[in-house]
Amino acid sequence: MSRNPTKHRPALHVYVVEGERETAYWTKIGAAWAHDDGDGFNFQLSAVPLQGRLVIRKPRPKGDEEAGQ
Repeated sequence: MSRNPTKHRPALHVYVVEGERETAYWTKIGAAWAHDDGDGFNFQLSAVPLQGRLVIRKPRPKGDEEAGQ
């Protein structure tokens, strides 16, 4: 039986990153939830980027404004 991912906190956040280092622009485009058996993830994306790179990171505590830094 599958879980509804919207009822649980995501294990990871998905970003598209354009640029490099201090000038990089991070846009959150989705999240991922771990499978119950721990062998995979379900991703839910709100956008699919045509440029940039995908970065998948653990969520940071609220109030931490810098997504990946």
